[in-house]
Amino acid sequence: MRMEDLDGERSRAEYAAAALEDLRWLGMNWDEGPDVGGACGPYAQSERGDVYLAAWTRLREGGFIYPCRCSRKDLAAALSAPHEGQDLGSNRGQDPEDEPVYPGTCRPSRTGEGVFETSSAMADGPGGMNWRFRVPQGEVVEFEDLHLGMQRYTAGADFGDFLVWRRDGVPSYQLACVADDAAMQITEVVRGADLLKSTARQILLNRALGFQDPKWLHCELSVDEQGRRLAKRHDALSIRELRRREMTPAEIIGP
Repeated sequence: MRMEDLDGERSRAEYAAAALEDLRWLGMNWDEGPDVGGACGPYAQSERGDVYLAAWTRLREGGFIYPCRCSRKDLAAALSAPHEGQDLGSNRGQDPEDEPVYPGTCRPSRTGEGVFETSSAMADGPGGMNWRFRVPQGEVVEFEDLHLGMQRYTAGADFGDFLVWRRDGVPSYQLACVADDAAMQITEVVRGADLLKSTARQILLNRALGFQDPKWLHCELSVDEQGRRLAKRHDALSIRELRRREMTPAEIIGP
């Protein structure tokens, strides 16, 4: 059990405790986790900053990332006419970590170029800037999904240079997951089909960091009556709410 609590605005100790309690009630158990310990701890991402900084350092030293001064406002202006159906105001229920293809404003022309031109203050850390992974333009990323079969994405077309570190000092979902999966010796990742492009990005990070890819399985999402994936921002039913309605674990899990 890994608690992915890097979003400081939304993460609360009481939410984490409730999540553990609800999952236990549902019948799920784990051998390692924030409440039971284990050899790969700590199990809350908010306590694993050293792991993420080490991964960031390896990427910087290898020339795979570059500092980006673009704010969200800058990107919105540069992409005021959305490309290839992208919607800057909504992710349309797709990958929650997705972002428009970066226009390349701060992108160096070659891998590694410009990395060592950053200020000395960044030698030991991200330095309060956004950092992006420079994707190999046109490179095809393929992987065999254990449920959906062969998947194929093209770097620079299906997704662009993506964030690995935010200026507020928080690593991105992509970097944190890759670093944790490697450190915790994860061999199989099961998650929703809305994260297929995140998997392609994480494969590129694994290559750059010298990590082995786990096996991947992406499952269909549970959706509401309008076909939207269940999410708190849509007031979707939570396990806690279903418990309040006196449903049993068997009724929730189904056949």
